[in-house]
Amino acid sequence: MKDRLLTVGQAAEFLGTTDRFPRRLIAERRIVFVRVGRHVRIPESALASFVDAHTVQPIAVNRRPFGAVA
Repeated sequence: MKDRLLTVGQAAEFLGTTDRFPRRLIAERRIVFVRVGRHVRIPESALASFVDAHTVQPIAVNRRPFGAVA
């Protein structure tokens, strides 16, 4: 396993949130994590997978060109 293990603070920075959000993901078992003694580390690939799984794609809307009459 050559995946980089991140601290909770680094994971929060990766996600652009506070430390509380990754801690909640860990507590709710919504993300993969590793215990190193009493420390918790989160694999970088787990964060990338979490972001990919929760990415919402835009809806394509067909709009009339400007100046079109109803």
